[in-house]
Amino acid sequence: MGLYLKLAWRNIWRNKKRSLISIASVVFAVIIALLTRSMQIGFYRHSINNMVSFFTGYVQVHAPGYYENQSIDRSYVASDSLLRAIAKTEYVTQIAPRLESFALASCGDVTDGVMVIGTDPVSENLLTGLQERVEKGRYLRSEDKGVLLAEGLAKHLRVGIGDTVILLGQGYHAVTAAGKFVVLGTVKFPVPELNSIMVFMALSEAQYFFAAEDRLTSLAVMIEREERLPTVMSALKDKLGESYDVLSWRDMLPELVEYIQTDNASGIIMLIIIYMVIGFGILGTILMMTLERTREFGMLMAVGMKRGVLRGIMVVESILLSLVGALAGVIAGIPIILYLYYHPIVLGGEMAQSMLEWGFDPIMPFATDPSIFLWQALSVLVIALITSLYPLWRVSRLDPVTALRTG
Repeated sequence: MGLYLKLAWRNIWRNKKRSLISIASVVFAVIIALLTRSMQIGFYRHSINNMVSFFTGYVQVHAPGYYENQSIDRSYVASDSLLRAIAKTEYVTQIAPRLESFALASCGDVTDGVMVIGTDPVSENLLTGLQERVEKGRYLRSEDKGVLLAEGLAKHLRVGIGDTVILLGQGYHAVTAAGKFVVLGTVKFPVPELNSIMVFMALSEAQYFFAAEDRLTSLAVMIEREERLPTVMSALKDKLGESYDVLSWRDMLPELVEYIQTDNASGIIMLIIIYMVIGFGILGTILMMTLERTREFGMLMAVGMKRGVLRGIMVVESILLSLVGALAGVIAGIPIILYLYYHPIVLGGEMAQSMLEWGFDPIMPFATDPSIFLWQALSVLVIALITSLYPLWRVSRLDPVTALRTG
């Protein structure tokens, strides 16, 4: 094998210009592939993190059937044993209890449908960072009797800090829920749908308002990272059994899952095109090297070199050429991706507005997973092995006498 490597390496650099052009094409293609895949994975993760941290969490625990029929009558009392079981589950980092229902909000002659979220202010902030979204006024406290309004909703109702809004809805077991609440602050969400309907109040106040003492509609659960989700889901389902429904963000946000799957498919098609470019670049170089050295091959075979040895050298040449280009591409791509990871591309104009309407932040983040770089190198190696089939075929059919005469 050492002889194969030595001969193959020398053969590659016999025509430096040709080899450098081929390596440069591989380097460029690998960088494009790295950027494409890194941007895709980074965007998916950022989108998932945005959606789960806005509201849902990675996992939610409901009473059976609640998600299909989201009525406050399907709320439940969360026992201490339930909370301990969830909190002690591996990879769970935070739990936020919630009581959610719909109501009408009015001020003066303006009325709007809203979603009322009763939650523990401290837990909610740790799970979703709600306090950081406060635009005006102040954040909730556990003893507060007032509410936080989404910024868009506050503008529509034409209310400010210190004004009063009236909420009217249906409480637990059809009890009328009605009350006047002081606006303590406004919060801004990048998602227009959330920014126009959300009302937050302290959990105890929401339970009193809806006549649902000690009851919850959901427990929102945050975990270390998305990769731990299958493990956490399995553990929670084993612990809680059929007494509760355990749903992941994938169950609650099927539209986002479908979008990611569709976009990922288009990204894979783009990568295939890039790999084809790499393949044709390598094939062109191997083809020229093979044609230019026909006389050389004939002479080597005439003096006794076996076809198997000659084929082995050609395969090693193809692999070395590809690996040099792949490694150079990865080395060149690492600082670019690291820079973009820490300084994501900020979008503007119509593109930014379009992404906001879809519920995404107008930025293009990048991922730095080692697997992204590893897969590009392996993909190029596979391409090299495929392109080496041509010289193998040609050497297998080569006649030494004809090769010496025609060159």
